[in-house]
Amino acid sequence: MRPLALALCYDLKSDYLAAGFSPEAVMEFDDEETIAGLEDGLRQLGDRVGSVDRVGRGQALARRLAAGESWDLVFNLAEGVRGRSREAQVPALCELFDQPYTFSDPLTCAVTLDKPLAKRVVRDYGLPTPAFAVVERPEDASAVTLDPPLFLKPAAEGSSKGVTERSRIATRDALEETCAELIRLFRQPVLVEAYLPGREMTVGIVGNGAEARVVGVMEVAASPGYEFDAYTARNKAEWEERMTYRLVADEGLAGRARQVALAAYHALGCLDAARVDLRCDRSGEPNFLEINPLPGLDPVKSDLPILARLAGTSYPELLGHIVGAAAKRWGLWT
Repeated sequence: MRPLALALCYDLKSDYLAAGFSPEAVMEFDDEETIAGLEDGLRQLGDRVGSVDRVGRGQALARRLAAGESWDLVFNLAEGVRGRSREAQVPALCELFDQPYTFSDPLTCAVTLDKPLAKRVVRDYGLPTPAFAVVERPEDASAVTLDPPLFLKPAAEGSSKGVTERSRIATRDALEETCAELIRLFRQPVLVEAYLPGREMTVGIVGNGAEARVVGVMEVAASPGYEFDAYTARNKAEWEERMTYRLVADEGLAGRARQVALAAYHALGCLDAARVDLRCDRSGEPNFLEINPLPGLDPVKSDLPILARLAGTSYPELLGHIVGAAAKRWGLWT
């Protein structure tokens, strides 16, 4: 096992804010603290990682690849800026230059960012997911046949972008008003789902093929004194005060969550690692909500490192599992 030369590819919030982007537009991007923590965690892998080179966003990676540079592995966290296939841009660029990289390929990154499309794939595999409709124009909301309560979110955003206290709606009037507002703000279709009243969980997965395994099943719940209809952007931002994270102790529920999450991971073709969000219906059955094939990796506040920590896996160990899975997949390690 030889030490790897890694390149970090990421979108830094401060770069885009300096370029005139709004705070909401860069919500998915990383802070300097996140990238510094990731770099430090990778360096703690010792003789498995020989060097860590900060490259920056996809355009910087393109320039350096075009100039003839290469690395053993690009550790990719770049979300991209525009379009429903933006998370596929860096993986596609790496494949264009025959450059090995971590996490899922362009097709999976594109499909999973489009939440309705991902749900159709999962549903076709026979996995439970809430009934849904897609509203492309405000006037289309009147054709939705699902009965309230319903849950609304932009069809192709991450980091709970566009998810607020108003996302859960109880009337037809609220459906049409909220759809119109989301379409105006995000200029994309709206996913309308049947609201599930049960427990919400997130499941961390690492590895590939038959070696893929669940790191942990974590319940996401409101802290005392706070209401919790959904994992909103505000709840995520103020997680220390508003949210409680705990491993699911009910082995029956945790086992079923693992089963659904792993099946979705494989159905959507995820690689190296991902995080799957589930919510239970009235009968307690975990339903697929969405999957993140580029999971947040802030060592303190991102869900995957939090659930790994609760399950007894340190941050460097988690990164080691991801790097190891990618290195083995690309034939860098045996």
